[in-house]
Amino acid sequence: MTSLVIIHSIVRWLVVISLLTSLVVAWSGYGKRSAFTQRVNKLRHWTATLAHCQLVIGITLAFRSPYFTHFWHNLSQPNTHFDFSFYGLIHPGLMTLAIATLTIGSAKTKRSKHDRNKFRTMLIWFTVSAVIIIIAIPWPFSPLSARPLIRIYH
Repeated sequence: MTSLVIIHSIVRWLVVISLLTSLVVAWSGYGKRSAFTQRVNKLRHWTATLAHCQLVIGITLAFRSPYFTHFWHNLSQPNTHFDFSFYGLIHPGLMTLAIATLTIGSAKTKRSKHDRNKFRTMLIWFTVSAVIIIIAIPWPFSPLSARPLIRIYH
């Protein structure tokens, strides 16, 4: 499980970098009325693919996590430690919502007819997803649940 936590921590950065790159490209493309090139389309696709991989790793971790299992096995008990609620419900719920939002945005972008609409759609849906992800990540400074920027241990 330790290696899965490390992989989840590293892939988090790949998702964040890819998502931020997608947002910059979408903003620039929309503003400049650029063509939605094959390169931009691949960025859209790989951003969604990385996010899906991260979701699968996260779901695998959740079902092995003592925080997740404690939360769901003790719903009738008050959780005195907020980490149980965060890792049992808030983090997985928000991240699933963020990936669903990203997936919808990616699909809508792909199906848009005009380049400007593709950039606008990608910009809107990916921004919503990014905001949810930023809220749900356990940053070292987060009041919800703090974790190191990169976990090299469990």
